[in-house]
Amino acid sequence: MSKLGQLIITGISGTSLLEEEREFLEKENIAGVILFSNNYESPAQLAELINQIQTTRKEYPLFVCVDNEGGRVFRFKTGFTKVPPMMELGSLNSPKTVFECSQIMAKELKACGVNLNLAPVCDIVNNEQNKVIGDRAFGKNAEAVSKYISSVIRGLQTSNILSCAKHFPGHGCTTKDSHFDLPIIKKPLDEIRKEEFLPFIKAIKSRVEFIMMAHVIVEEINPDLPTSLCPEAYSILRNELRYTKLIISDDMQMKAIADRYSYEEAAVMAINAGADIVEYKDMEFAKKALEGLKQAQKNQTLKNETVLDRYNRVMNCKERNLKEYNPVYIPEISKVVGNKTSEEFINEVKERIENLNS
Repeated sequence: MSKLGQLIITGISGTSLLEEEREFLEKENIAGVILFSNNYESPAQLAELINQIQTTRKEYPLFVCVDNEGGRVFRFKTGFTKVPPMMELGSLNSPKTVFECSQIMAKELKACGVNLNLAPVCDIVNNEQNKVIGDRAFGKNAEAVSKYISSVIRGLQTSNILSCAKHFPGHGCTTKDSHFDLPIIKKPLDEIRKEEFLPFIKAIKSRVEFIMMAHVIVEEINPDLPTSLCPEAYSILRNELRYTKLIISDDMQMKAIADRYSYEEAAVMAINAGADIVEYKDMEFAKKALEGLKQAQKNQTLKNETVLDRYNRVMNCKERNLKEYNPVYIPEISKVVGNKTSEEFINEVKERIENLNS
C-alpha cells in the first residue's frame, strides 16, 4: 500500500465523484479531499458526495476539508448558517460569542460529513493595503487576534471538527496575494516573533491539529525560498515553537509556487522541507505531484525515512480523531444545517455588530 498518497489532499471536479476520481483516491490511498463551491449544491447533495468519497477509504477515513472561515470565505453558500467575518466578530470583544459561532459552523459541517475546517485565520492585518486577508482576520494586532484563536479551535474541535491555523508565519503584513504572486516580507524576524508568531503559539497551546504554511518569502528566514518550500520555516515551527502535529501547505496551485516551480518539483521540495501534506485544488495537479514524489523516492532525492515520518504523523492524527466513518444519514441533516435556533442566534450577533457600528 502506497504511503505517498497519504501526503496529498486533492480537489475533485464536481458535485459527485467521477469513476476516475474514485479510482485515484482508492488506488493511491490519498489522504483527503478539499471541497469548493463547485462541489456544492445543497446540504443533502454534499453529504451524498462525502459518503461517496469515504467509500474509497482504506484503514482510516479521508480528511474531508473546506475553507469555512465565516464572512466571504465560505464555500457552501445556500442552506448553511452564514456567520459574519471574523473582524466583525472580534469587534464584539466576546470570546464566548466566537466559540458559539464556531460551534454552529462545526455542527453544520459535521452533519454533512466534513471533518476538517481550514480555520482559524491567525494572521494579523497590520498592513492597511492587505486585501487578501482583510476582514478574515480578528484584528490588527497580536493581542486582538490571539484573544479569539482558542475560541475557534475549541468551538470546532469540541464538536469533532479538526481545525487548521493559517497562514504561518503570517500573511497579514503583505500587500501581494499569493494566489497571484509571491509576497516578500522584509520585516525583521525578531519583530515577527514578537507579533505574527503569537496567535500561532496560542493555536498550538489550544491543541490545533493542523498548521498551514503560507507561500511567502520572509527574507530573514530564507531570501530565496517561499516558506512553504523552506526547511528553515518548518524548523521554526517544530524546534522553536515545539509544534508536533500536522503541517499542511497552502494550495500548491497558487501562482506564488506554480509560476516558479513544476508541480512535481514543488511537491518534493515541500515534503523534504518539512510539510506533512501538500494540497491541490485540482486532481490533475495532485496526480503530477504524486508522480513527482514517486520518482523522487525511487531516485532517493526523497528518502524513505522522510516519507515514513510524514506518513506516521498523518496516521497518528487519523487514528486519534477519525477512527471510523459512519455514513451520513441524509434525512437527519435538515435538523442541524441552517436550523431556526442557529439562524436566530446569528441574527442576534449581527444586530449587536450593527449597534456597535451605528
